[in-house]
Amino acid sequence: MRKVTKAVFPVAGLGTRFLPATKANPKEMLPIVDKPLIQYAVEEAVAAGITDLIFITGRNKRSISDHFDMAYELENELERKGNKALLALVQNIVPKHVNCIYIRQTSALGLGHAILLAKPVINDDAFAVLLADDLLDGDVPIMKQMVDAYDYYRCSLLGVQEVPRAQTKSYGIVATRPVSESIEQVSAIVEKPKPEDAPSTLGVVGRYILTPRIFHHLQNIKPGSGGEIQLTDGISQLLSEEQVLAYRFNGVRYDCGSKAGYLEATVKLGLKHQECGAEFRALLESMFAQPAIKVEERLLEKHPELVVVGAKK
Repeated sequence: MRKVTKAVFPVAGLGTRFLPATKANPKEMLPIVDKPLIQYAVEEAVAAGITDLIFITGRNKRSISDHFDMAYELENELERKGNKALLALVQNIVPKHVNCIYIRQTSALGLGHAILLAKPVINDDAFAVLLADDLLDGDVPIMKQMVDAYDYYRCSLLGVQEVPRAQTKSYGIVATRPVSESIEQVSAIVEKPKPEDAPSTLGVVGRYILTPRIFHHLQNIKPGSGGEIQLTDGISQLLSEEQVLAYRFNGVRYDCGSKAGYLEATVKLGLKHQECGAEFRALLESMFAQPAIKVEERLLEKHPELVVVGAKK
């Protein structure tokens, strides 16, 4: 009955949808206001009680480990100048009680393969998986919500939200039956089905809590297209042995794997930012010459592609 204290961050992807920005810079290091995407995911995990952060990295991803490491020259310079606020900000990107572990994925063999690489570190513990592409924002951090649910149900959990049927081909889709207001029991999961074949419109987003039994299935499933091992296939096999639940999280998801979702996250979180939010809102109001409440509506009118599934307009 151990707590969930380990989290896997698959960050080995190439980020081709953001080229040329990601030619030499990992997509996970793209900033939303003043923090990179990966830091939002790490802060969410730490807020849920996670103490071991396992990054599955690839080539050209060194800046991720550098970001969470000490920066001696920068820290010395800030200390010399007496800038205590910025020094504390840099030194506390990762709390001192949290461990960062890096494992190299040498070949692009799928999300399931990336998670399988964490097995020697995970051992026999349940663990979280967070995809930095999905920036989830809630009054209670979404992974904290899921860890609390795991503490009660003690089984694998998939973060889910309703998606338009026309977009089911972009998600893993689950068939479920209700258990409680935010929990549903999963009976099947299908990877990116056509709208007419989708068993529901409940899509899995980038948050998971998985039991260690998932490793057995990831080791034994047949690779799919391109030799990739799909996490969805492993979860489908896990369903034959264990209960898996779908968790409807309370919050907003920004699909930062797409340019439109990335732009929306920048605007929405920019408006909420403690330091520059008021100034940014005033700038947008002056640009659109509308009351503050109309700013986001005008943006969405001009750019309907910014609408993110499950987000409030």
